[in-house]
Amino acid sequence: MVVSLLYLLFRRALAVAVLRLRSREVKELEIVVLRHELAVLRRQVARPQLDESDRVFLAAASRLLDRASRSFFVRPDTLLGWHRQLVRRRLTYAGRRPGRPAVSEEIRELVLRLARENPRWGYERIVGELACVGVRVSATTVAKILRQAGVSPAGARAQLSWRDFVRAHADSIIACDFFTVETLWL
Repeated sequence: MVVSLLYLLFRRALAVAVLRLRSREVKELEIVVLRHELAVLRRQVARPQLDESDRVFLAAASRLLDRASRSFFVRPDTLLGWHRQLVRRRLTYAGRRPGRPAVSEEIRELVLRLARENPRWGYERIVGELACVGVRVSATTVAKILRQAGVSPAGARAQLSWRDFVRAHADSIIACDFFTVETLWL
C-alpha cells in the first residue's frame, strides 16, 4: 500500500513538475486534476469513495492551483481537512515507537559474553571496552541487559573462592615463611 502510494505520488509529482515547466501550466494542471476526478467518478456510481492516494493527490494539487481554477467535487473544508491530515501525518512520525531504539542482539550477546568472561568488570568497564571496539552504549543499558539476562552485578559475580585465591597467589605463598623461631622451638 505504502509503496504503491509512493509510486503514484512520484508519478503525479513528476507529471506536475513537467506541467509547471510548460507554458499554460495552470490550465494543464487543471486538466490533470479534472481527468483524475473523472477517473475516480467512473469507478463508482454512488457517492465517491476516495482512496488514500486520491486524497493525497487532490490535497497536494489544491495547493498548486489558484483559487479561481479550483473546482473539486468535494467541499473546500473537506479538502483542507485532508491537507491538514497529510501534514499532521508527516510531522507526527507515527511509524516510530516511543523511546530509544532497542539494542541489537549482537550487542546484547557481546555485553553478556564480556560480563561472563570477566566477572570483576562492572558496567563502566564493559562500556569502556565496548567503546574501544566502536560500540556506543550507556552504563544504564549494560546494567539493564545484565539484569534481564539474570547476570549479577560485578560485586556479586566477583566473589573469590579460596581455590581461586590460592591459584592466583601460589607463587608468593610458596615463598612465604610460615615458620618463625618460636614455632620451631615449641
